[in-house]
Amino acid sequence: MTEHNIPPVVAVIGAGFSGVMTALHLLRHAEAVKVVLVERRSPIGLGAAYATDDPAHRLNVRAGNMSAWPDQPDDFVAWLKDQDLDIGSGGFATRGDYGRYLQGMLSSFAGSPEAAGRLMITPDEITAIAPDGDGWTLTCAMGRTISADAVVLALGNPPPRAPEAVGPDLEASNLYVADPWRWSVDTAPEGEGPILLLGSGLTMIDAALSLDRLAPGRPLIALSRRGLVPREHQGAPPSPTPAAPPSSLSPLAALAWLRATAEHHGWRTAIDAVRPATQNLWRGWSLKRRAAFLRHARAFWDVHRHRLSPVVAERLARMRADGGLRVLAGKLDRVDLLEGGRIGVIWRPRGETATWRLEVDMLVNCTGPSADIERSTEPLIAALVGAGLIRADPLRLGLDIDTDHRALRADGRTHETLFAVGPITRGALWEINAVPDIRVQAAQAAASVLTALARRCG
Repeated sequence: MTEHNIPPVVAVIGAGFSGVMTALHLLRHAEAVKVVLVERRSPIGLGAAYATDDPAHRLNVRAGNMSAWPDQPDDFVAWLKDQDLDIGSGGFATRGDYGRYLQGMLSSFAGSPEAAGRLMITPDEITAIAPDGDGWTLTCAMGRTISADAVVLALGNPPPRAPEAVGPDLEASNLYVADPWRWSVDTAPEGEGPILLLGSGLTMIDAALSLDRLAPGRPLIALSRRGLVPREHQGAPPSPTPAAPPSSLSPLAALAWLRATAEHHGWRTAIDAVRPATQNLWRGWSLKRRAAFLRHARAFWDVHRHRLSPVVAERLARMRADGGLRVLAGKLDRVDLLEGGRIGVIWRPRGETATWRLEVDMLVNCTGPSADIERSTEPLIAALVGAGLIRADPLRLGLDIDTDHRALRADGRTHETLFAVGPITRGALWEINAVPDIRVQAAQAAASVLTALARRCG
């Protein structure tokens, strides 16, 4: 409790999975805490990942490992059964269904007697955060302010950064999609010309599947530096999986362990076995070793680690076999906005010096989240960086935090009551993009918030 028995207020900024679960853990474990959950996008509780009604958008983790609660592993599977959805623990639900699962938890708690006066859901955008005595003042886009004793940044994945080859004219036109997670595919220009998807990871897969459903027969071209596409889940995972590797291994030793384990159990089992150790491995590596991993192994790790459900992989394979989707490996050199509403693309195939030319009707930026917060155009992040309240991690993967999930200032000091969770903390943890990892972090961060409040009030 704070002074005069006024319960402390925790502001959680962002109501995707990271924010919702941090808020629920705070409310679950402390009866005398109020939570203000702020989200600028509608609907509340989905974030970018689950705000989709496209049935082709599937989770890339089996339902049995998608419970939102670390201590209730069967929660999501039980919810699916209650919804009469025929998906067992080994199946892959749609992302829209998972969003409904999250919203259901939030709505259920919000409507419960124990939440009365303790949970405030605020549909607004926070544009600035400033220290105010022992607490914080948050400024909303609508102009009003919110006072909080602690703040949790649960900002999710930022939109992609525009490639250097994309000029301001194209960037301002309706032929360029800057943020595919906020794009309605049915607004694609009419015609039969190809659409270029820049990137070949999971974001590209989502865009390609939606375009194939809403504009069947439209040629799609995916371009990325290596031309690597996520691999497929196959069969049920072994039980039990092999023991995780020691967290003291160097990147080269970890690669040797993966290869040896893959020879005996298959590469999928090897990747699954290393997952529990990935955060500890990352923490144990020097910056030089982390940078080497990112430079040489990241692309290969991503396509093997973040796999496709079998139904998605089958559909993607069919699109590629039919010629509806071409995947190219190369570098984007130049993009021109042409007369007549088309785009001229100059690209250089990987390993070659000569360039090739394409003409497309639209370019969709599927390169993935922009990582360097010090170059962010997001108003809140830019304001926090400008005020020295946060800083980028050394490898520019996100926001720098300490082991208690507290944000680090520009001078390296920690804030006692400013925290961060979710993908924006990738620099400290590396594996923090999927539900199995974020649900643990949300619980840990909530505990750290409550400890900090108790220490300050004690």
